[in-house]
Amino acid sequence: MSKAESVRKQKPVYVILLCVVSFGLNMFGAFICSKFGLNLYLDTVGTVLAAVCGGYIPGILVAFCTTFIKGISDHEALFYSLCGMLMAVCGAFFSKHKFFNNFFKTVATIPIFTLVAVIPDSILTWFLYPESQTTFGDQLSSDFRIELADKSITVLVVFFIFILLPKTLLEKFRYQVLYQAPLTREMEKAVRKNRPRSLSINIKIALILTLASFLIAGSSTIISFVLYRDATIHDHESIAAGVAEVAASTIDADMVDEYIAEGEAAEGYSDTENRLYMLRNSHPDILYIYVYKIEKDGCHVVFDLDTDDVAGAEAGDIQSFDDSFDALIPDLLAGKQIEPIITDDSYGWLMTVYKPVYNSDGECVCYAAADISMNDIVAYQERFIAKLIALFVGFFIIIIAISLWFVRSNLLTPVNTIAYSAGAFAFNNDGAIEKSVERLKGLDIRTGDEIENLYLAFVKTTEDSVRYVEDIREKTETISKMQNGLIMVLADLVESRDKCTGDHVRKTAEYARIIMTEMKKRGMYPEQLTDEFINDVMNAAPLHDIGKIHVSDVILNKPARLTDEEFTQMQKHTTLGSHIIDRAIDMVPDSAYLREAKNLSEYHHEKWNGKGYPHGLSGEDIPLSARIMAVADVFDALVSRRSYKEPFTFEKAMDIIRTDAGTHFDPLVAEAFLGAEDEVRRVAESFSKEAASKYKG
Repeated sequence: MSKAESVRKQKPVYVILLCVVSFGLNMFGAFICSKFGLNLYLDTVGTVLAAVCGGYIPGILVAFCTTFIKGISDHEALFYSLCGMLMAVCGAFFSKHKFFNNFFKTVATIPIFTLVAVIPDSILTWFLYPESQTTFGDQLSSDFRIELADKSITVLVVFFIFILLPKTLLEKFRYQVLYQAPLTREMEKAVRKNRPRSLSINIKIALILTLASFLIAGSSTIISFVLYRDATIHDHESIAAGVAEVAASTIDADMVDEYIAEGEAAEGYSDTENRLYMLRNSHPDILYIYVYKIEKDGCHVVFDLDTDDVAGAEAGDIQSFDDSFDALIPDLLAGKQIEPIITDDSYGWLMTVYKPVYNSDGECVCYAAADISMNDIVAYQERFIAKLIALFVGFFIIIIAISLWFVRSNLLTPVNTIAYSAGAFAFNNDGAIEKSVERLKGLDIRTGDEIENLYLAFVKTTEDSVRYVEDIREKTETISKMQNGLIMVLADLVESRDKCTGDHVRKTAEYARIIMTEMKKRGMYPEQLTDEFINDVMNAAPLHDIGKIHVSDVILNKPARLTDEEFTQMQKHTTLGSHIIDRAIDMVPDSAYLREAKNLSEYHHEKWNGKGYPHGLSGEDIPLSARIMAVADVFDALVSRRSYKEPFTFEKAMDIIRTDAGTHFDPLVAEAFLGAEDEVRRVAESFSKEAASKYKG
């Protein structure tokens, strides 16, 4: 079984166990505080523990489950789920950055946990229970003291549990659902460094989810608020209408004029007033109850109940009409039924319901009225909005956390690892190609969706491309061998005309290789001496004397010293060879080795001091490949037998190279050649033995 399969088949038992135990800790802490009347909560110990040990998701789930279960008995607790989830987010963040591995770092997180808890908690309490505090500052101060103690205990308990848990168990708590093989640390670092040009998919999806959530929540909140507002107003209208109706039925309509004239002295007045007080006190939403007889000169008071803030008018007093009643005065004078009205005048922002009171003759003699403060209705609406927002933010955190986790495991990680494997794919050599293919296939992505299809298609395309590249490489190598073979055959044809040179082209190629290898080892001409340059010079070396094909056999094989005229003809082999290679370059213009062959052919008899031929170039004006071939060519000529001379000894030839460094030869090239003396001797002796064997044969 592969490592990926092993990880995939792991069951999230330990994570479930962590969540269950953490949930139990939350409920136990809340129970202890309630049982002993402690001014603490201790209902986020498990939440922080789950987040520190398991990450964001376990912590958030524990927080949600805790508030949900507590909400069964106290539905107000549901609205505080946001606080628990923020605790989970903080716990996971601090754990990720190793804060809980050190006591002092852990203690430093307490103020942050406290602030994260106290701010939303105080805001929610302020809106949900406006009657329970004097100012928001007092509420914030009180909550801060409680939360500081609570979060200090919570964080310290979590710290000691965390450091006591075995590391192997903590690793199991960090369970992740994998849709591919686990990444190596090297790949994880590389993927993290491979940042996108603008925004990552993770951030884009988070923004889309956030926007969608806010649009849905915003529209839902507006609709809910409108419906709740209408329902609240309707309910309060019904309450006020019911109270006004009961008040109207409580009054003896035939006694209204006596009540106005005599007040409390009238028979039954006090009993009726007491029943009206009892009626008002039984409905906390009712602010005022009063009974007016409407006349043209104003409202004649029949009953006007006192409140804690406002003393009622005496029976018989006349109250002037408020401006907001101007349109209703004709109907009121006529004793008609009127719709509930909302006014904002001298008595405040009120909803008023009037009910006519009829005497035994069926005449409307007065109106019983009930007032409800619109400020109370608005307060209900504000609480409703606060509850909606608290629930929305809580569910928003859950949705974002789960969505981003899913996107990261199911989309981002597979895509990023595919991108990394593609970017790190190497075609340098067979080993690198094989390693790159194995790394790509080793991702083993199994998301079961379009990402997996993309991965499988990419693997297939890569394998096909590798096979195609390998096929091209094999054909290229074959062509290269054929090319080198043809070059060597051509060089041998030229060489066979010169009976003096023997294996000159092969020996000079070997000496050139030795020189270039030593120069690269010593760091000489690093910008020019690349592997590609060395390879090109090695392939081109056999063509350095190709121009001799146009030189007469008589001159090539003359056993005596050449005359000046013959030497002039011999010198032309450099430019003649250059012209031959120029024609080849016209047919293959992008061939780097042909360009070096041209340099070797035309300039290998140039001298460092400018006294060579055919152009009299000096110093670094002479191509580097030609300066290298100059040393190799002269050395082989010195140690080889010619019809006109005996071979020099190896030591004598090396002395000549050493002496002519800086005049005939590039001093650095000569230095490298002399520095590789042992390798040069080995090659020279090898060719000498081979020549002797051929001669005997």
